Amino acid sequence: MPDLFSVEGKVALVTGASSGLGAHCARVLHAAGAQVVGLSRSLGEFQVMADDDRAAFLSRDLSEAQDWTQLGEQIQSYFGSPDIIVNAAGVNLRKHADDTSADDWATTMALNLTAPFFVSQALVPAMKKKGFGRIINFASLQSERAFKNGLAYGATKGGVAQMTRAMAEAWSAEGVNANALAPGFFPTQLTAPVFGDTEASTKLAEQTCIGRNGQMSDIDGPLLFLSSAASTYVTGQLLYVDGGFTAK
Repeated sequence: MPDLFSVEGKVALVTGASSGLGAHCARVLHAAGAQVVGLSRSLGEFQVMADDDRAAFLSRDLSEAQDWTQLGEQIQSYFGSPDIIVNAAGVNLRKHADDTSADDWATTMALNLTAPFFVSQALVPAMKKKGFGRIINFASLQSERAFKNGLAYGATKGGVAQMTRAMAEAWSAEGVNANALAPGFFPTQLTAPVFGDTEASTKLAEQTCIGRNGQMSDIDGPLLFLSSAASTYVTGQLLYVDGGFTAK
């Protein structure tokens, strides 16, 4: 029986590949046999794979205006058209609603919501031709819940949830499935303020069913599931990887 979770020989694009969950996803897919294009402003943690012949890095700030068609062509110039897109780039400015400026709002929308759609749109035609594609967006606990100082971020993550469903409706009949991972609290740059507060991080761990916050390896199985043939009949879904935080 073939390995349903295999990504051997697949081509993956990972945005936000320089740090946090994006960097981790890039490493996991690479270790599982995929060719990986990492896209972010700086090399960062992707450096560990930069010299490998199955890895390529593209420097781009996705919060800025782009020629999306040209970007898609550049991404495909490394290993051909991606089979897997992991839209992990994101920003959370953690500002109160009263202090959120128009620039704050625009930056958050551009990186968290605009970029995942237009990156995917640029690459989907080649996926359709192959009859296989996996789009994995990054949603959040804030896709459904409001958190302090998270209005702009939460608005984009609610948008990601609906965008994922709409992507599935638009493209799944041609073999391109779209789903989203919704992580709980993992130790990344985005959550550094939380993990820097022992009392706060302990309280959040107690709110989960499992009794702890996320470890980076907790994302591996869900990522490989949504990237592979194992998820052939799964599309338009948000998979919460949160230790049961949202179950309580």
